[in-house]
Amino acid sequence: MGLFRATVNALRSGLSRTRSALATPLAAMRGRTIDNDSINELERLLLSSDVGTTTTDAIVNELRDAVSRGEKQNRDILELLHDQLVNRLANKKRTLAIAERSPTVILVAGVNGVGKTTSVAKIGRALREENRSVLLAAADTFRAGAVSQLATWSERLGIEIIKGQQGADPAAVTFDAAEAAIARSADVLLIDTAGRLHTQEPLMRQLEKIKQVTSKKVDGAPHEVLLVLDATQGQNTLVQAKRFSEAIDVTGIFLAKLDGTARGGIVFAIEDEIGIPVKLIGIGERPEDVEPFDPEVFVDALINEAVS
Repeated sequence: MGLFRATVNALRSGLSRTRSALATPLAAMRGRTIDNDSINELERLLLSSDVGTTTTDAIVNELRDAVSRGEKQNRDILELLHDQLVNRLANKKRTLAIAERSPTVILVAGVNGVGKTTSVAKIGRALREENRSVLLAAADTFRAGAVSQLATWSERLGIEIIKGQQGADPAAVTFDAAEAAIARSADVLLIDTAGRLHTQEPLMRQLEKIKQVTSKKVDGAPHEVLLVLDATQGQNTLVQAKRFSEAIDVTGIFLAKLDGTARGGIVFAIEDEIGIPVKLIGIGERPEDVEPFDPEVFVDALINEAVS
């Protein structure tokens, strides 16, 4: 299920903090000989942008091996970096799943404070822009104000919502929403779950219950399980992703608040160390500030000042 085409200009704007921390120093390396000194400098820059040790080690080790073999000295180190970063993100399914029969059920999870409910609204708006009928399920019944927050988004965006009272059983709300989605022939049921702390096992079990209830009403549901992570939290996102993936079958990452950090390289750490594809990224506070994740467009935007 494609949302819309990734736009490099929007990404360049959204990634301005990361680019100022990474692209500007990289630009100073243009024309440098590929030697141990330039490779060491590149390694420092990548690590400081939260690219992660796995990705950084792979890139610098390949460059060092090439130097020792007497290869690639005539290649621009930034062009090599661009190609290697794109290759690290290649060959992963990044489109949202779509069910053979409607509704497609998308379950959204994440800890409190990562921007989960706002991300749900952004996804809903993007789907509406594709002329898909969307129904929201306000299953985050534990956090004070969460239901009203999603209801406000529902009214603002003109998207129907199924909700319960604060403290209601989130699985029951989900069940009602699934029934409503079927009855109304909705294309997509978008479920906002409670902001579960990944260290609290009872809450993780509740999330599994929501999955089970949904699957009883809609064949194959949920068809997509998106985990919202806050890019500003850097390496802490890896801990969250590991715990959630142990509890539920996370199929994709929505990386929120990418515009608010200088460490946008966390995308590479997530994919290399967790193995879950980043499918969507949030690059602003407006409902329209969401982009499908396209590796080449992302890398171009990330280091544009250095390679252009």
